[in-house]
Amino acid sequence: MKARVHVMLKNGVLDPQGEAVRHALGALGFDGVNGVRQGKVIELDLADGTSEADITSMCEKLLANTVIESYSVEMV
Repeated sequence: MKARVHVMLKNGVLDPQGEAVRHALGALGFDGVNGVRQGKVIELDLADGTSEADITSMCEKLLANTVIESYSVEMV
């Protein structure tokens, strides 16, 4: 069983990496990019029977800083 965890900074939290990407895209001639938010994807290879509650607990305790980040879980 696999799960993908998508982690992004919450709205209102400054994203310096996203801003650097936006700036670099402009420098490369891509003028239509008004904003970039950068996040991460974590793919988990889980034992059968791992519950969504277990995955949520993993996210809350380690995978996401819930003060400034939000996350979503996708079962694949």
